[in-house]
Amino acid sequence: MAAMTSSMMCTWFVAACMSVTCDNDYPKQSPILSRRRCSSRRRRLLSGGGVGGGVCRSQLTSSLIPAWCGSSSIQGLMSSLEPCNEYYSSKGLLSSSDFLFGDSIFRSRNGSVSRRKRILPAASRSGEAMAVAVQPSMEGATKKKPPIKHRRVVVTGMGVETSIGHDPDVFYNNLLEGVSGISEIEGFDISDYPTKIAGEIKSFSTEGWVAPKLSKRMDKFMLYMLTAGKKALADSGITEDFMDQMDKTRCGVLIGSAMGGMKVFNDAIEALRISYKKMNPFCVPFATTNMGSAMLAMDLGWMGPNYSISTACATSNFCIFNAANHIIRGEADVMLCGGSDAVIIPIGLGGFMACRALSQRNNDPTKASRPWDNNRDGFVLGEGAGVLLLEELEHAKARGAKIYAEFLGGSFTCDAYHMTEPHPDGAGVILCIENALAQSGVSREDVNYINAHATSTQAGDLKEYQALLHCFGQNKELRVNSTKSMIGHLLGAAGAVEAVATVQAIRTGWIHPNINLDSPDERVDMNLLVGPKKEKLKVKVALSNSFGFGGQNSSILFAPYQ
Repeated sequence: MAAMTSSMMCTWFVAACMSVTCDNDYPKQSPILSRRRCSSRRRRLLSGGGVGGGVCRSQLTSSLIPAWCGSSSIQGLMSSLEPCNEYYSSKGLLSSSDFLFGDSIFRSRNGSVSRRKRILPAASRSGEAMAVAVQPSMEGATKKKPPIKHRRVVVTGMGVETSIGHDPDVFYNNLLEGVSGISEIEGFDISDYPTKIAGEIKSFSTEGWVAPKLSKRMDKFMLYMLTAGKKALADSGITEDFMDQMDKTRCGVLIGSAMGGMKVFNDAIEALRISYKKMNPFCVPFATTNMGSAMLAMDLGWMGPNYSISTACATSNFCIFNAANHIIRGEADVMLCGGSDAVIIPIGLGGFMACRALSQRNNDPTKASRPWDNNRDGFVLGEGAGVLLLEELEHAKARGAKIYAEFLGGSFTCDAYHMTEPHPDGAGVILCIENALAQSGVSREDVNYINAHATSTQAGDLKEYQALLHCFGQNKELRVNSTKSMIGHLLGAAGAVEAVATVQAIRTGWIHPNINLDSPDERVDMNLLVGPKKEKLKVKVALSNSFGFGGQNSSILFAPYQ
């Protein structure tokens, strides 16, 4: 028994010494190169001249123990652990070379590699001790990467295209004054449609932002995206001269769309009724949701992350959160992000009418969008784009950028319940908000402003309100409003435009009213909801929600930069 114990300890000690020796023989090599050399050295020592291969213990010891560890204590321990004869001769025990590299385990009789492990001999199975070599530790393989320095993300630029303003300040001033952008549709004949109103952009110009040739060919969702994106860039103070000095491989674009180029695609179908030769050759690329981000990147020469996300009406928040994550992970320093949609066209209006989702308050358009009001009868279509320029904090400070707010984090969840209806108990929304708070490291008591998704539908408004009450019900400072009461529902662009409104609330210290809340739903508490007039509020942390068809939930958080 003593001999077997000595054998086992000897084998372990040899393996350990091999590991130490190799680690110190190549201290300056890369972990991969060092491991290769160590492995090669072990094979030389253990095949034909290793343990049980004809080399005596003293020779092996001298070859494995470097000069700096040749103390009497080490040598004495090695002497006391000399293997007995049975260790080398026993057929019932595996030698260390067999165990680590030998044919009996890894190779078949003809020398080829075999995946089947040999069944242990009877002596081993009957309880006799077996010498087992502990595989040497490979420090390089298990060594963890050093933690990446936390990279903070800030908002340094904003751009919008909406029915109440094409500039972030004009847009927000109109929100503060309760100006409605809902009116009768003028873009096409609406005589046959039960709904005749929308948040339509009446005056829009691409002059100075998009080449005239492209302006004639592109779908409006791309034009809104390009202009809002370039306006956000201009607002950030990044000039063409400064851009020439930037590393464009670290600049990206992530602007999404829920519906993409619906008009371009619809026009192509109409042309196809005559002949495919009549179709716009750009109909396919200009209809895809990613092409707006791609065209903007081509224009700017930005070679960093570039793609589009489409998650229905939650699209913008998904894009903003993912753009921020690219910066946090060190994959980019600057990201243009947000959303754009333009569906106030016959097929868009008709499609949502078929869903029975739209308000039909045609006689008083400005009163049609009324979140949380008893008389709400559906949402009002809107159109436009919102774009934020997110930037890594140190990058922004180095160029002397003005910082509007800090992006704290966010979350996504799915109701997994119904295509268009919210979950009855709001489980997905509650989970999304709670995850967003946890991910951002924010206490629910610190959130004192929420820009709600509230679209003016019977079920949606109430379910979101109940989820907010569940998460923040004890917060007496909380104020909640809905930007959609004035501009309608911009679908994939809604979250980005509302993010601009949220950042403006932080920047100005004013939050906009909820208009048309004349007869509040008896199931909501007006102590939480902003009234018909703007309110002064020093925002500590702001939450912006966006939800979409398919049960898509998203929440993002902003705070004043400190």
